[in-house]
Amino acid sequence: MNKRVYFDYSATTPMKKEVLEEMLPFFNIEFGNPSSIHSFGRQGKSVLDTARDKIAKTLNAKSDEIFFTGGGSEADNWAIKGVAFANKAKGNHIITTKIEHHAVLHTCEYLEKEGFEVTYLDVDQYGLVDVDDVKNAIKDNTILITIIYANNEIGTIQPIKEIAQVSKEKGVIFHTDAVQAYGNEIIDVIDLSVDLMSISAHKVYGPKGVGALYIKRGTKIHQLIHGGAQEKRRRAGTENIPGIVGFGKASEMAYENIEDHINKLIRLRDKMINELMEKIPYTRLNGHPTKRLPGNVNLSFEFIEGESLLLSLDMVGIAGSSGSACTSGSLDPSHVLMAIGLSHEVAHGSLRLTIGDFTTEEDVDYVIEKLPPIVDRLRQMSPLYEKVKGGNK
Repeated sequence: MNKRVYFDYSATTPMKKEVLEEMLPFFNIEFGNPSSIHSFGRQGKSVLDTARDKIAKTLNAKSDEIFFTGGGSEADNWAIKGVAFANKAKGNHIITTKIEHHAVLHTCEYLEKEGFEVTYLDVDQYGLVDVDDVKNAIKDNTILITIIYANNEIGTIQPIKEIAQVSKEKGVIFHTDAVQAYGNEIIDVIDLSVDLMSISAHKVYGPKGVGALYIKRGTKIHQLIHGGAQEKRRRAGTENIPGIVGFGKASEMAYENIEDHINKLIRLRDKMINELMEKIPYTRLNGHPTKRLPGNVNLSFEFIEGESLLLSLDMVGIAGSSGSACTSGSLDPSHVLMAIGLSHEVAHGSLRLTIGDFTTEEDVDYVIEKLPPIVDRLRQMSPLYEKVKGGNK
């Protein structure tokens, strides 16, 4: 009987037992609306403030700089649209990259239809943006730079501190989507000098449907949702108290032993990369070899098709991904893999395996055992591979 192993932590993480236990009372016992003044409401307000404090502490932020949202995508939308509309009297130019999450790219595309100008920067073969390219793209009418902290597909970590410094020198607001980095990197918003940062609970073993936007004091930004006084009148709607309580607990747990977490994931990641690349010829590592998320493995296998590979892995109990879960229904090759220079054919043969807290050495060994023969079997069906094996390149 096959094992059942999960290697898709970048898509979502399982909720930790301690997180669920902390949330449960707020569904039916302590169910008060935090905007109400009675004791039920005051209890809701108290745990809301506590969760905000916990998350702020993990970022070295002030508590009143953390604003809860319905997830990372909402936080990205708020940051970009909020800054764009609040600062349009100053300018209409936004700078981003070609490898952003679609929550950023589609928001920027929407703003282009609203009269804003967007520059989409290229990246190198590892997915890194050049800080000088950012600097050279800034114009007199530039109002926002938004660049992902760590890429959700290939795991490459950007030089966020250096980009933020350039942004600060030019008086431009800087936002980073840190959804993948949060809980996998030590993050200090003061040291980084960022103005806005998006994070999400379900990437750090918390509940789905809750996220947060860090907004540095003094940042000029419009509210995204109108209709109530919640979140300091900046994000209307009754707060998701069970989810926020879970987010607070998950964040606290994520940063209790963050260095041990990072070291474990790097060790398992590098073992998987090294052994798979040794055992499977015509394989390429996507993303930067060292400046990458600790649990991210993204490989391209020539002469095979990614969907067949995923289905074959699923049949032996291995859950992986061909890229971002948000685009898994698309037949188009990953925009990230295309941006780093891969051909359509090689991009289609890519696999993302991401490691998390519950991944064991045995799980990694299982993938190392099962993946090479699957790749070989799929390649036997490729006439291109037959030519290569025959020496007719």
